[in-house]
Amino acid sequence: MEITLHVGAHRSATTSFQYYLRDCHEALNAKGTGFWGPTRMRGGMVNGLFPGPNVARGRNLVRRAEGRVQMNLARVRRNGLERLLVSDENMIGTMRNNVRTKLLYPAIGERMARYSAAFDGQVTRVVLSIRAQDLWWSSAIAYTVSRGHPIPGALALEMMSQNPRCWRDVITDLACAMPDAEIIITPFEQFVGQPQTLLNIATGCVAPPDKVGHWRNRAADLPTLRTLLAEQGQDPDLLPDQTGRWKPFSTEQSARLRENYADDLHWLTAGADGLATLANDPTRTKTGTSLHAGALTKGSTHDSRQKDLARSG
Repeated sequence: MEITLHVGAHRSATTSFQYYLRDCHEALNAKGTGFWGPTRMRGGMVNGLFPGPNVARGRNLVRRAEGRVQMNLARVRRNGLERLLVSDENMIGTMRNNVRTKLLYPAIGERMARYSAAFDGQVTRVVLSIRAQDLWWSSAIAYTVSRGHPIPGALALEMMSQNPRCWRDVITDLACAMPDAEIIITPFEQFVGQPQTLLNIATGCVAPPDKVGHWRNRAADLPTLRTLLAEQGQDPDLLPDQTGRWKPFSTEQSARLRENYADDLHWLTAGADGLATLANDPTRTKTGTSLHAGALTKGSTHDSRQKDLARSG
């Protein structure tokens, strides 16, 4: 049985993708594909996989968690399914921890090594969605603030933009933790709003069409955030009195984060040192080897025509 882990990242339409999978789970089961989402993963199955400081004596909580995962896998196999897709962005960490540490998924290596052991090293591939860092951080900050977490100050924002850790480091840690799994990277900018395409890339099976068009868990805009701050007893004037998306970073900080993302995509396009594969949206059309004649406005043909016109004058 093929096992695919869709691990997020957060703020890359993961919740919308999971709603799509729930809507079409019967059609997927009929085609031999099972689905585990956050409800199942966070509903007790992996409790103990990351034990806290107060571990019960005489009980190996990690082994118990691994046993629960493997018993559930055995049940899936008995049901005759050929593929299992597990989608939960919290497998690689939480947004709260990212914002608190001002780092992109600093513990992804350790966390995914534990999940690899829980799945008994049988994971076939891992799918990770990435997004431009300035928009990713902005969305993550807006989401955590809307849940009552403090607004990062100027120093915190500068530290986020200055920190050299980028998606390349996240992917490298992931590859080290799961060396036998195929790692596929899907840019948010290409695959947003196309859950069926993402499913096809993750499993290789023909995906049912998205009949609903979910847009779930989007970040709150500035008016909504100001209202939430007031309801929480905080000062709404800590945020700009504007409309639209909250952009906490300065122009210079945003440019720095954008440059990091450009470097990430360049590294992925160049082969990612053999660690991962950059997926491309197959539905996007590409230009041909040359433009059609009617679109030519510059070039040798245009130049020669300009010379003829000059001579005729």
